[in-house]
Amino acid sequence: MQQTSEITVPRLGHQRVWYWRGWRIRYSFLLPEDSAAQGKTPLLLLHGFGANLNQWRDNLYPLSQQRPVYALDFLGFGASEKAAAAYGTGIWTAQVFEFWQTFIGRPVILMGHSLGALVALTSAIAYLDMVERVVMLTLPAARQELVSGWVDTLSRRVESVFSTPLLMRPLFWFLRRPQFLKKVLQSIYLDPTRVDEELISHFALPPTERGSARTLCYLVRSRTAADFSPSTQDLVTALAVPALLIWGEKDRVIAPAWAEKLAPLNPLLTYRAIPEAGHCVFDEQPDAVNRLVLDWAEGV
Repeated sequence: MQQTSEITVPRLGHQRVWYWRGWRIRYSFLLPEDSAAQGKTPLLLLHGFGANLNQWRDNLYPLSQQRPVYALDFLGFGASEKAAAAYGTGIWTAQVFEFWQTFIGRPVILMGHSLGALVALTSAIAYLDMVERVVMLTLPAARQELVSGWVDTLSRRVESVFSTPLLMRPLFWFLRRPQFLKKVLQSIYLDPTRVDEELISHFALPPTERGSARTLCYLVRSRTAADFSPSTQDLVTALAVPALLIWGEKDRVIAPAWAEKLAPLNPLLTYRAIPEAGHCVFDEQPDAVNRLVLDWAEGV
């Protein structure tokens, strides 16, 4: 009798390393078995702040059954290099574009969560040839939309002081502890069962890498810069491709009221709220989000 070996598809895709501008970048990909599905517009997934491509643990494989899927870790996050660099949507948008040039080369659907959604939105405006559609899983406001005037000036000065290595390094060793990360995640997730050991490890392992504490200082300092990101409302207004905005109805991090303010700004924007989901809507209600994204991508 002929024996056949079972082929297992990695849940987080086929992971590879790409050197971008001399920096190590981790990425992942999954291709559908069906040849017709392989010809469909690929999805490129962009994670949120503090996260990495592991966040797509229940999205990568299901989405890849219908079309090619790629994901990558932003510079400074996940298994990508913890570089000493000025961070902001500009550098991550450039990373996304050059990744697309190197590995994909045809129009994609950008799908991002929180910071990743902001980078996806910025990329869709900066590189029209790259982006066919955009999926945004919550979309944060730019700093200038939250505070302005003397309050903004004062807060930037205070944050600049606290972002010095002398103060940040001791804080960093505390913040990266699994016990602390578990409490933070439980305050974000509605369903405590989703905050399991796997999820905690996804957040706890990257900060143990060399250079992580230094990178946190750069990230905090960069966040205070005026050019960290353009105005989110201006970006939404300028968007020229179809976009899907998905929000958890019980998001405790960014209130759905912000989504309701953004939705009317552009007729190309479709807004959908997901019941019984919080900030990490893609992980709390993965089946609902996966189906919504795939149906919308097909024009259903």
